[in-house]
Amino acid sequence: MAKNKTTYKCENCNARLGKWAGQCPECQEWNCIVESLPQSAPAGRFGGYSGQLSNEVKNLASVDQASIERMPVGVGELDRVLGGGIVPGSVILLGGDPGIGKSTLLIQLVAALAGRFPSLYITGEESLDQIGMRARRLELSLDGIRCLTETSVEQILGHADAEKPRLMIIDSIQTVYTESLGSAPGSVTQIRESAAALVRWAKENHCCVILVGHVTKEGALAGPRVLEHMVDAVLYFESDGGSRYRVVRAIKNRFGAVNELGMFAMTGKGLKEVKNPSAIFLSGHEKPVSGSAITVVREGTRPILLEVQALVDLSHLNNPRRVALGLEQNRLAMMLAILHRHGGVALADHDVFINVVGGMRITETGADLPMLLALYSSFRDRPLKDRMICFGEVGLSGEIRPVPDGEQRLKEAAGHGFKMAVIPAANAPRKPLEGLTVIAARNVGETLERIGQG
Repeated sequence: MAKNKTTYKCENCNARLGKWAGQCPECQEWNCIVESLPQSAPAGRFGGYSGQLSNEVKNLASVDQASIERMPVGVGELDRVLGGGIVPGSVILLGGDPGIGKSTLLIQLVAALAGRFPSLYITGEESLDQIGMRARRLELSLDGIRCLTETSVEQILGHADAEKPRLMIIDSIQTVYTESLGSAPGSVTQIRESAAALVRWAKENHCCVILVGHVTKEGALAGPRVLEHMVDAVLYFESDGGSRYRVVRAIKNRFGAVNELGMFAMTGKGLKEVKNPSAIFLSGHEKPVSGSAITVVREGTRPILLEVQALVDLSHLNNPRRVALGLEQNRLAMMLAILHRHGGVALADHDVFINVVGGMRITETGADLPMLLALYSSFRDRPLKDRMICFGEVGLSGEIRPVPDGEQRLKEAAGHGFKMAVIPAANAPRKPLEGLTVIAARNVGETLERIGQG
């Protein structure tokens, strides 16, 4: 009988090696090569499964429609991000920077659900005394909050079988380990196997499981990339430096809209919902200023008003600076080229700074037109008209292209008291909106001429 040869495997990319090495030759990561347990070869080349099958193949039409309904959590902004509530049997991964408020949000969630259906909060980073101290500081009711301090997956699932919760929170997945592996908690193998066991248990018991994930210094979730594929939803907790506002963004959601956004404000009593995000992103100048343009962007299913500010100043450097905060650097370069070619405005010897007020990030193309108008306004030192909004994609040939959900954006702007809108001609509403004058923009040259005359 042939002896099984020892092999080695990379914990990061699963590459297999014939001998141990300090650095993986495939992904170039260090200290990630571990010994791989030998596997016995199958009896035959095409040998089939000889054991007893545990499941049966069914026709999808014959599957009974289970009474699985969303469970609203009672926190409106979180319900919005999740698509209306949590789905039984789903697994949610919540990531964010240290100290941003992940544990605070989840203990508030458990307190809000107490008495409605059983929940279990499991922590591997804090003691029960520390959790109780936070809950009392937030003035939460402690009745009905079931907590456990444990890091072993086997122990966690044993307690879960006894408690039978409908919502289970694991804080955090990086501290959990399975006793079947010898590697340390937080390693790639431990995270993958622990998460797989929790996902399997959640599906079998129709319990929603929320996993808290740490992030790296680059902002990505720590651990294997496959972790994001294993779960049903991935939520990121974001904040801008010292701002007290927090944004929960859905990066992946099998049961709702992707890129949906929920707004919270951090207070002394915990996280509070922000019902009207547009109000906090508008600076509210007493009078119009040059370089400022108001736009309406889509975040999931919600239109939000944002202010784009630009500053164009004569440069004394050989290479003028191009700084974009909250907007893509490449789109800024493209708008400067379009402004030169189709607007006759050359900014090659000027420093250009552009920023989105409030620390928000805009990735959609609807911000092209407000970016271009803000640059033009700052260069000419001429403010845009008061109570005016604009949105639209700008093509390389100078045309103004439509963006999705134009009418809904206009309704949001009209609801905040705006009187004028510069939008693509294809987004013009069929019926005029009361109190809102719509200017249909077809190309850059015509639009800048009309803005300049105004």
